[in-house]
Amino acid sequence: MVTKVVMPRLSLTMKTGTVIQWFKKENEAVQKGEPLAEVLSEKITYDVEAPASGILRRILTEEGLDVPVDRAIGLIGTADESIPEEAAETEPTPESTVSPPSAPRLEEISERVLASPAAKRLAKELKVDLSQVKGTGPEGRVVEDNVRSFAEQLGGKPRVQEIIPMVGIRKTTAERLSLSARTAPHSTVIMEVDMSSAARIHRETRLSYTEMLVRAVASALCEHRIMNATLDGDQIKVFEDVNVGVAVAAEKGLVVPVIRNTDRKSLTEIASALQMMVEKTRRGELTKDDVTGGTFTITNLGMFGVDVFIPIINPPETAILGVGRVVEKPVVVNGQVAVRSMMQLSLAYDHRIVDGAPAAQFLQTVKKILETSSF
Repeated sequence: MVTKVVMPRLSLTMKTGTVIQWFKKENEAVQKGEPLAEVLSEKITYDVEAPASGILRRILTEEGLDVPVDRAIGLIGTADESIPEEAAETEPTPESTVSPPSAPRLEEISERVLASPAAKRLAKELKVDLSQVKGTGPEGRVVEDNVRSFAEQLGGKPRVQEIIPMVGIRKTTAERLSLSARTAPHSTVIMEVDMSSAARIHRETRLSYTEMLVRAVASALCEHRIMNATLDGDQIKVFEDVNVGVAVAAEKGLVVPVIRNTDRKSLTEIASALQMMVEKTRRGELTKDDVTGGTFTITNLGMFGVDVFIPIINPPETAILGVGRVVEKPVVVNGQVAVRSMMQLSLAYDHRIVDGAPAAQFLQTVKKILETSSF
């Protein structure tokens, strides 16, 4: 009996997944529970296990293509059984036309276009994307004159060096941030924080500023519960759990691993949890549970020398805290000029849920915790 290998649904909002690689080839033996293929969904990778033992009779989805959830991506059966036509059928989807996750070079694209050898050589020399050139040769073949004319018409337009497909994490991030920008009226409050006390702790213990910020934010969320909420239709739902996510730059795009029950963790426990999440991100081992369930997000660009920036809310959350660099500069303290370690915080919030005053009060609490080191 033929068994279908299907694209799993890894979250309620998941619509498609990308097949990153197959661990088996067609006609190879597989064992039930054995990793069969790696797929990418939203911001995590996941190994699809073989649902049955047998032979991988058919691979229905090539590497790099998007597939709707619950759609068959492969077929497992015995070596001698026939494959029913209806089992082998797979409908193409708009997402299936995207390129593989690795960005193709212009030379690779050119190899797929019907063109003469001379046209391909000239296209490579002029760095012309042959897929953009209309051919006038037999059966639409691109000839040398077509390439030369296209290059001349291009004139002062910049030439494309590579094409980076919007798939996987980058595609999901773009969709979520576009949704946030369209639906949530963003407003931002910015506040300067004296980090001198935190800087001393950083020097003495090697705890990072991000770890201190996570603890300060978790405490402030317990005091200002409206910041730990979401808008569901015409209802504002305030979360009981405080789960702080920290934006981390990964090789394939931005991910936000979540520290669950952050308010119940000590500073050292938060440091340990955050370090584990960062290591899993670098190894590409984040699971669905690692990146879901967040109620508030922190994003820090201070390590890149950024002083202040306006972040975009991570839906369906109410707010996100942008963190700038800690820099020593002269400030007035008790009527005297002194050199202090200062940092800018920018809180972007959904104005449908929170007004300016409550948002400012929340940021004041975060500022107080950091300045007094009352973690």
